[in-house]
Amino acid sequence: MKRLLLFVMMCASISFAFAQKKGDKISKVLTSEIKWWGHKVVKTVPTSHYGSLKLKSGKFTFDKTVLVDGEFVIDMRSLVVADLSGEDQVKLTNDLKGPTFFEVKKFPTAKFHLKKIIPLANSEYNSTIVGDITIKGIRKTISFPANAHITQFTVEIESSRFSLNRKDFRVFYQSSVKDYFIKDEMDIQFKLSTQKIDNERPL
Repeated sequence: MKRLLLFVMMCASISFAFAQKKGDKISKVLTSEIKWWGHKVVKTVPTSHYGSLKLKSGKFTFDKTVLVDGEFVIDMRSLVVADLSGEDQVKLTNDLKGPTFFEVKKFPTAKFHLKKIIPLANSEYNSTIVGDITIKGIRKTISFPANAHITQFTVEIESSRFSLNRKDFRVFYQSSVKDYFIKDEMDIQFKLSTQKIDNERPL
């Protein structure tokens, strides 16, 4: 009798989960570009570095035609330093990927959960993006301006260049005077576009 009751409860749970998802649409990120910048305290071109990252996966979820949320996974192992070459490039890349900064062996991905897009009027950007970003296992709620265009199930977003405080995510030299020469703010900018995936479930 207990086994029968457990089986019925499992079937009910599965049916409920599918009922919740029925009619949902998912738009998968098709193209993306992520840029980063880091600066020393004296912020000049020679004391700044920049590069790129790659998106491992990304999607937006719709309830009918209403955008519900977005989930994005960033491949931290893809981090590239673009303004240097040769040994200098290798050294800085290894430093950034190493235990002092992003610890990519332990934390190979970062994540961003888009919670809402707030329209803006009379601004250079038409929206404010609000969401949770997780770096090195630490989650923070952030917001930033962006140009967002949503047509049916197609999404295009190009963010402003916005800043994150690296110390919020323990991205710093643990015990070194070197850290005093690096600005706390690291800048990010991204753009992406999507392709719809039809995942309606039959009755």
